[in-house]
Amino acid sequence: MFNIILFGPPGSGKGTQSERLISKYGFKHLSTGDILRSEIAAQTPLGLEAKNFMDKGQLVPDEVVIGMISSALDNNPQVQGFLFDGFPRTEAQSEALDKLLRLKQTEIGVVLALEVGEEELVKAFVEPRSNQWQKR
Repeated sequence: MFNIILFGPPGSGKGTQSERLISKYGFKHLSTGDILRSEIAAQTPLGLEAKNFMDKGQLVPDEVVIGMISSALDNNPQVQGFLFDGFPRTEAQSEALDKLLRLKQTEIGVVLALEVGEEELVKAFVEPRSNQWQKR
């Protein structure tokens, strides 16, 4: 199993590159936002715990998020690897993810950081996306 972490600022093309990597290599996309919404919708114990924090306006603790990631890994044994989108964000999350992956007998194969010039990032937000595609 080959796992990737993808980082980049909003508008840097993470979504586009994620789609390409997933399509070409059969990775499972793991976005903590998507995982949180899915667990909450399914009313899993971790989802309910996360919702409790969110309803109070608090951040969901790392151990809850890592628990959800562990479930996602377990629920997708057929994939070639996982693409972690913007996670981990802190040193503590990184250490927790490394520990979890060791328990699952896998590791991060590569970290990709997308770098985009400020001018391009501003353009991505100033021009509506529908106009970007029409102009090209």
